Amino acid sequence: MPDIINLLPENIANQIAAGEVVQRPSSVVKELLENSVDAGATQISLLVKDGGKTLIQVIDNGNGMSETDARMCFERHATSKIKTADDLFAISTKGFRGEALAAISSVAQVELKTKTPESNTGTSIIIEGGNFVSQEPCQCAAGTSFSVKNLFFNIPARRNFLKDDAIELRHIIDEFERVAMPHTDITFKLISNTNEVYNLPASNLLLRIAGLAGNTLKDKLVAVNEQTPNISISGYVGTPASSKKKRGLQYFFVNNRFIKSSY
Repeated sequence: MPDIINLLPENIANQIAAGEVVQRPSSVVKELLENSVDAGATQISLLVKDGGKTLIQVIDNGNGMSETDARMCFERHATSKIKTADDLFAISTKGFRGEALAAISSVAQVELKTKTPESNTGTSIIIEGGNFVSQEPCQCAAGTSFSVKNLFFNIPARRNFLKDDAIELRHIIDEFERVAMPHTDITFKLISNTNEVYNLPASNLLLRIAGLAGNTLKDKLVAVNEQTPNISISGYVGTPASSKKKRGLQYFFVNNRFIKSSY
């Protein structure tokens, strides 16, 4: 019997793995925003076109990357966030697996521009469908600009699965709100097709909630603050007069990470 098991080429393996990380444009938004938060950014801007299908760009003023790190970040399982298995029990960052950028770059046309504060020049890298196109020095501000164009351009079946622009934008806004709400010390902007959707200056939690949910809600919230030896619970709940039938304005975070829990 002839041998029938073959090792998949790396680009095909990355495209298959991308399906677990990148399900729609909002998946890309989540990964890139969380990377910016992990990079210590104090200003993060998100620009999208056509519900994220044509363009998703995240610009931050974080730590940036060296020339070597900029190239390495696109390799699968390459990460700066853990070094040993024991680190898994003390993770304080949003991500740690080192799969997101490899997955995104395998199903889109990606351009990365990044510079560390101490460097004179930055690094520009272009990758299309997992294929390295170019790497060269560039002039850019300290931090990172990550552009994702034409998501799923090389997988038409996946691209056809996407919903219309309004629905995809709604999913993007959901992910944006889930990252922006707990990180009140960061200035966030969201621009869709040149229209400013959110402009949230660094503030406190009450003002951040008002910026996301509307100023009319601000006067209907009651502060919650409970300290125990094992856990700290803080936030805001609405008064009975502000209650709604749907749970659209319920947000729960553990260590500033959004969670869903039926309990």
